[in-house]
Amino acid sequence: MDKIALNFGFSSCPNDTFAFHALVHGLVSGPKVEPFIDDIEALNERACRGEAEVTKISAAVFSCLHDRYALLRAGAVAGFGVGPIVVARSARPVGGRIAIPGERTTAALLLRLLGRFETVAMRFDEIGKAVLDGRADCGVFIHEGRFTYARRGLTLLADLGAVWETRMGCPLPLAAIAIRRDLAPHVALNLEAAIRESVSYARQNPEASRAYVASHAQEMEPDVVARHIGLYVNDYTLQVDEASFRKFLQWGRAEEVFADMLEDRPIFI
Repeated sequence: MDKIALNFGFSSCPNDTFAFHALVHGLVSGPKVEPFIDDIEALNERACRGEAEVTKISAAVFSCLHDRYALLRAGAVAGFGVGPIVVARSARPVGGRIAIPGERTTAALLLRLLGRFETVAMRFDEIGKAVLDGRADCGVFIHEGRFTYARRGLTLLADLGAVWETRMGCPLPLAAIAIRRDLAPHVALNLEAAIRESVSYARQNPEASRAYVASHAQEMEPDVVARHIGLYVNDYTLQVDEASFRKFLQWGRAEEVFADMLEDRPIFI
């Protein structure tokens, strides 16, 4: 590789900044990376335009990228009890106009577990205000919304992760790290090992990334940051559950929202 550093996209959420802090700051061995930090839907869109070299993506967008990208086995977000939730101002049936954190997100697709609804896409951190203001009847919360909805005066209507787990009997895959297929033969294995080492370093040295995490989560209370990291950085971040990702993709095809993927192109590197 002639490039000095790989462009590596991930979100500003505490789980990502915590997990990738050591990699970004050269505290572990492996390829050098240049971080590109943005909202998950912006990362999805960037990958769809083919602009990303290595990037976090929603699990729901992968089928659209399968011809150009493959997934690494480290750095994913998956597990039990990690799913999006549906909230409203007060108890009511799920329905009406529902705010979602982007059309391409896993959260938007999981809403189909409950039915077909009118949706409006917006940044994930704008959804709570939209529901409280009455611009949306319900909202799909991701990330720290699971921990903060009650204190914001909102009511839990449904836990989409719990619905998935009950129906599918496996962990819920939310997101993964994708790498451009033309780059994969040169760096994928080394990068995967470096990500795994970065996650392990973060878990063993939680104080090392504290300032970095806080700088990207300025409006998030420390206890919420800690709970966020504790939930979303887990053993599946070290080693993805490949079977659950395949089940998710099969379900998406059955729902006729995922395209068929090329048989000669593996999902994982």
